[in-house]
Amino acid sequence: MNPAPDLGIAHFLANTDLLARGILVILLTMSIVSWYLIVSRGLIHALDGWRGQAFTRALPRLRSMPALAAHLEEHPSSDPLTRLAVAGIEAGEMYAALRRRRPADDPAPAELLVRDIDEAVSNASTRLDNGLIVLASIGSSAPYIGLLGTVWGVYHALVSIGLSGQGTLDKVAGPVGEALIMTALGLAVAIPAVLGYNALVRANRVTVARLNSLANALIRSITTASAPVASDAPASTAANAPAAGVA
Repeated sequence: MNPAPDLGIAHFLANTDLLARGILVILLTMSIVSWYLIVSRGLIHALDGWRGQAFTRALPRLRSMPALAAHLEEHPSSDPLTRLAVAGIEAGEMYAALRRRRPADDPAPAELLVRDIDEAVSNASTRLDNGLIVLASIGSSAPYIGLLGTVWGVYHALVSIGLSGQGTLDKVAGPVGEALIMTALGLAVAIPAVLGYNALVRANRVTVARLNSLANALIRSITTASAPVASDAPASTAANAPAAGVA
């Protein structure tokens, strides 16, 4: 009785050609990049969320824009909400200086204020989107790259079986099954990338909604000289906040 052939991933890797090994290297690189982006961007969101909550908890105690400016000087941070508040303070100073030089009914100062804060929100949104295109590309292309490896492996397996003259099921199943490993590897790369992309997009939407809510509050505060934020809007209602351009 002939011993059973030693089939599996190790046997498959030992018998792959240059193209198949190149595909494996590509899939491994894509997996490393996707996991790096998922972990790093996830940690950034968690840290920014913690800093942003500390900032929003302090807002109700700040009864004027000068008080907000003093708080930002005492508690500097790099989270998106704090960055937007700093940009709002700078835009408010420009608004006040322009308002003193313009007639009271001139709409130009308010329009420039809205434009500056809209630009700050847009810049923050752009920073949040870093890496998402790469994740989306990996999630959509990895299965096809794995399928390419499978097709190439099946082709070589069938050629070897044809040359050997043994086309029985036990001779075909092993090599073809090994070739299907490429498809499994492609899916193993694509699935985490797609799930990570969806999670990061959801986190970005929540953050952008909070930015829009704070932007509207800053515009109202600067133009009416009221408190920066009357209350801390929860994340569930922040998603329904209007765009920053609507004061």
